[in-house]
Amino acid sequence: MVTAKHQQRDARQLFRLCLVNGVVDEGRVREVVRRGVAGGRSGSLGVMSHFLRLVKLDRSRHAATVESAVPLPPEMRADLTAMLGQRYGAGTATTFAEDPALIAGVRIRVGSDVYDGSVAGRLAELEARFR
Repeated sequence: MVTAKHQQRDARQLFRLCLVNGVVDEGRVREVVRRGVAGGRSGSLGVMSHFLRLVKLDRSRHAATVESAVPLPPEMRADLTAMLGQRYGAGTATTFAEDPALIAGVRIRVGSDVYDGSVAGRLAELEARFR
């Protein structure tokens, strides 16, 4: 009988095998999933479930969303992309979006990290202080 602890350990080992220079290799992930599904071993569904969770967590850690009130100039986009790549690793995918509700400034989200330099964020912070 395979326990949940063993499944988690096996999933972590499989996840580490998918890392190439600290970045998850999609081809290796696909191969692990293909073999895990085809293997039919006892507990393989639990291992694949934990493995998928680890891949999703890593993907969210390496996905950045930059929101601004107006479209950012190309040189500022390039600077932000380079800065986020240095801070979070070379595999960080950066997407840019416009949100007029921010009024002015920029909000950056990478995984669970949020850097809010927007006017709307500062107004919300000020409102929370007065409550």
